[in-house]
Amino acid sequence: MKSEIFSAAISNRNRIKFLYGTSEILLDPYFISKGRNGKKVIYGRTFNSNEIKEFEYDKISNIKILRHLKFSPIIPIVVH
Repeated sequence: MKSEIFSAAISNRNRIKFLYGTSEILLDPYFISKGRNGKKVIYGRTFNSNEIKEFEYDKISNIKILRHLKFSPIIPIVVH
């Protein structure tokens, strides 16, 4: 179920909100994968940050797709 929600948000470029442990996270989801420990994770950019973070599925609850908030992925461009 989580994968379906996250996949829809990634495809439609919708921002999502969820609880991670006891913290509320606002995330621009980029992709789903498996972490170093073999557990399923989602990677994305947290709100007001340029850092891409990893979040384990096991610690995520209360997921909401914020359909009115779209995002564009940040792609770093190196200029020489």
